[in-house]
Amino acid sequence: MAGGPASLDALHTACGQLRRALDAHDADAINTATRAVKSATDAVRAQGAWKMDSALSDTLNSLRPLIESARIRVNLASDDVRRRLALLAEHGVSASATYGR
Repeated sequence: MAGGPASLDALHTACGQLRRALDAHDADAINTATRAVKSATDAVRAQGAWKMDSALSDTLNSLRPLIESARIRVNLASDDVRRRLALLAEHGVSASATYGR
């Protein structure tokens, strides 16, 4: 597990990867990037060093715009899926026809 600044760098890289995947509408890349963000977030949380080091805390706070932009992209993609499902439902297609879960 990377420590301190390295774990924050990994989180920054993972969030950027997720933004690019969301912009590309690539489901496989989104799944891969989501796992990378979770892993990087878990590493940062597990260390907790950022709580006691103001420089690390500042670096983590500087990631907020990147994280927020990824969150917005996820919400937009979710809204798009809901809209498409609603359009399909209007035409008599059931949601079970679109998802195999």
